[in-house]
Parts: sequence; structure tokens; C-alpha cells
Amino acid sequence: MKNSVVVLGGGGHAKVVIEILRAAGYQVNYCVGGEDSPATCLDVPVLQGDEQLIKLREAGNSLLFPAIGSNRIRERATAHAVTLGFELVNAISPFAIISPSVVLGKGIAIMSGAIINAESHIEDLAIINTGATVDHDCRIGFCAHIAPQCALAGNVTVGQRAFLGISTTVIPDITIGDNTMIGAGGVVISDIPSSTTALGHPARIFRKEQ
Repeated sequence: MKNSVVVLGGGGHAKVVIEILRAAGYQVNYCVGGEDSPATCLDVPVLQGDEQLIKLREAGNSLLFPAIGSNRIRERATAHAVTLGFELVNAISPFAIISPSVVLGKGIAIMSGAIINAESHIEDLAIINTGATVDHDCRIGFCAHIAPQCALAGNVTVGQRAFLGISTTVIPDITIGDNTMIGAGGVVISDIPSSTTALGHPARIFRKEQ
């Protein structure tokens, strides 16, 4: 089971991750999903219920990837898996372009067509989705999700568990706070505080969590 990875999740995001892991030389024999998960994900059996993780770990499986799009659910599910003794691997597409000076965390997904430039930091459990570009000196926080076709200029900081919707554009030197969501197509030209939702062109605060 040296190259066998258990995938958490059984939806569309997991399908993409399975193909990336296989391209990297891993085997994916099982997914673990919730009670409403399908029976298979691509051609991989989906075991239902968190108790399946315990059985898989006891059977000698030790590598895991959290293929869950929701930031909070991904964080919680991964924390549980790590307490069981699983080790996180990365799912990095061979069709992504990553500068050799980029610092990569654990349990991160970097999808096909993504570009990450010099001295950026991608922290644990982050997702850089299909075709997203992250320019030099950016910091993508723990468990953040950069959706497909986003474009981040240099020196952008994205906080923990933040979500940038599809095709979000961010100008240089911007900070987006923890737990913040930028709606699809948003153009961020000023800092966005934590725990807010921002929408539009330019992005303006639509809602702030209490």
C-alpha cells in the first residue's frame, strides 16, 4: 500500500483529484464519503461514513488526500483523518506550472493549467483550481480555495478558509481576510476584511458576519 491514497470525498472535485493522483503515480483504491455519496467516483468504490476511515487505517492505509471543495468541511474532515494517523499527500497536476521557489504545504490541490510564480506560499489544504494564476510573492492561506480562472497579481494575501469565486481578479498588494468570500467575477481593488462577502466590479462588501 506504499503508493495507495485514500481520497476523502466522492463528488466532482474528487474525480479531478483522482486523475491527478494517478498521473503522479499513486493508486486510489477507495474514496470515503457521506451517507448521500454515490457508490463510485469514476471507477473507485466510495465507502460511506467516517467510521470507514478507521477500518482503512487499521488495514494499513496511511496516505490520504482531502478532495472536498467546502473549506470548512475539508478542514474538519482532514483534522479527523490526521488524528487517526493518516499522512497527507499533495495532488499537483503535471499540467500546472509552479516556480521552483514556491513553498508548498500539505494536502494541497493544484489543478491543470494553474500557474504559481516566484516565492509564493501555498499553505496546507489550499486549492488552486483549474487555470488559476497566482503571481509572485502571494500567500494563499490555510484551507483557502482559489476557484477556476482566478487571476491574482503579485503580493496578494488570501486568508485562511477564504474563497475566491470563479474568474475573480485581484490587483497587486491586496489582502483578503480570513473566512471571506469573493463572488464570481469579482474585481478586488482594495483590501477586503475577514468574515465578509464581497461582490461586483469593483468588489464591494455585500455582507459581514457578526
